[in-house]
Amino acid sequence: MSCISDSLRVNAGGVDLRVPVVIASGTWAYEDGMWQDDLARHVGAICSKAITKDPCLGNPGTRVWETPSGILNSIGLQNEGIDSFIDHRLEGLKKRGTPVMLNICMQSDEDLAYMMDRVAEVKDMVDGVELNVSCPNTDHGCMSWGVDARLTAKATEMARAKWDGPLWVKLTPQAPDIPAVARAAELAGASALVASNTWLGMAIDTKRGVPVFARRVAGLSGPAVFPLALRVVWDAAGAVKIPVIGCGGVDSADAALAMIMAGAAAVEVGASLFAGFGVLKDIHEGLEAAVARWGVKNVSELVGKARETR
Repeated sequence: MSCISDSLRVNAGGVDLRVPVVIASGTWAYEDGMWQDDLARHVGAICSKAITKDPCLGNPGTRVWETPSGILNSIGLQNEGIDSFIDHRLEGLKKRGTPVMLNICMQSDEDLAYMMDRVAEVKDMVDGVELNVSCPNTDHGCMSWGVDARLTAKATEMARAKWDGPLWVKLTPQAPDIPAVARAAELAGASALVASNTWLGMAIDTKRGVPVFARRVAGLSGPAVFPLALRVVWDAAGAVKIPVIGCGGVDSADAALAMIMAGAAAVEVGASLFAGFGVLKDIHEGLEAAVARWGVKNVSELVGKARETR
């Protein structure tokens, strides 16, 4: 089993990561067993499931549908609400030794203000906030803030006014101008950007002759979107000076390294966990091997490597 070495330690937007691998929001359970050393030691931080102001039941009907090399999901924003999360869950998660990023999902100005006030009250237990302006599986808020640079800036400014800690802004690939949105978030106070969330897709149940999902569209993730996510990382990293965390289809050390060489300071892993948790150990050990192969002391020296000759 690989040991944690200084060669993989990085700081991404104010969050110290022992490994440049973050668990993407909504893909890691809160139960104790998921935080055991043989799993969590290969992880730099864990993002919570999207948290809203009030408890939310999520979307009705089918929620997950497998596609070639990917998964469509329409979970929605099912969660217990910010008050219950802070009062009953956060302290226990913090004690487990792995940094916790709170994925905050706004549906209105008032919601965001309330949530950030609550987060500020427990600052010592929060390693950072991942501001979600990109979830496609809801009818209000979220992605509608992320497709417009002005609204992204507004949301980021509102969060920053309440919170002086690490603030990652999770972008949507549906934005028509990724560099413009990335710059808007940076200028508004983001510490880092996460590039990005799921792509909009859909599926048809041919046996019933109807769309699979009640909302018709759902979020596509998995290896199928990796080339698309890599392009978003490239575009975002080229537009800003703050760190970018690559997210989308990372299922191997080579995919993680490609994200890093495109300009990502770290990567998030999500859908590939549904195939097996061994991917975390594989990425960890593969990145250590890459650092040795390239003859550098730290993986951060490989950030943007592919941009050097352009």
